[in-house]
Amino acid sequence: MIDSSPSNPSTPNRERFVPLAGLLAVLLPGLGHVYLRETWRGVGVAVGVLGLFFGGILIGGIDVVDSKEDRIWFFGQALVGPVAFAVDRYHQSRFKAYEVGQRQRRRTGNPGELRERNPQGVWIWKQSPGAMPPNSKSLGHVNEIGTLAATIAGMLNLIAILDALFHRQTRVEIPPPKEPD
Repeated sequence: MIDSSPSNPSTPNRERFVPLAGLLAVLLPGLGHVYLRETWRGVGVAVGVLGLFFGGILIGGIDVVDSKEDRIWFFGQALVGPVAFAVDRYHQSRFKAYEVGQRQRRRTGNPGELRERNPQGVWIWKQSPGAMPPNSKSLGHVNEIGTLAATIAGMLNLIAILDALFHRQTRVEIPPPKEPD
């Protein structure tokens, strides 16, 4: 009879706390499982989480990751890791500008506006009839669907982080047969 107590190392369902695997899973989806020598599981997590995250961006545009205008949704997207923060930084610095005369709030451009640097070197929105801004929110529910997909990717990565952090041994080690006395 096999002893199934937590102290027995050959127990197939032994749970371990692995903080380094959890940290690696936060840094890049799937990396915690690769560290735990579950390479295929790690690759599956990375493809699933990053595929869903970038698929959401592909569906709704880069505006789906926006820590300023969609802060609540960004909390979920931030669970994807530094990738979400990098995409948000690129979005905030490359596609947003201040309103003329105000430096409090960056915003997405409206139709009939172009980004332009003022004499102080700050990006502002300038009225330009008939012009289109460098990006705008998607029409209909496309932006919402993309935002939802990117946020679900973060939630899936949270599950993967917890799985790597509180890892359950899945391999069963069969002890060698005992020789008869």
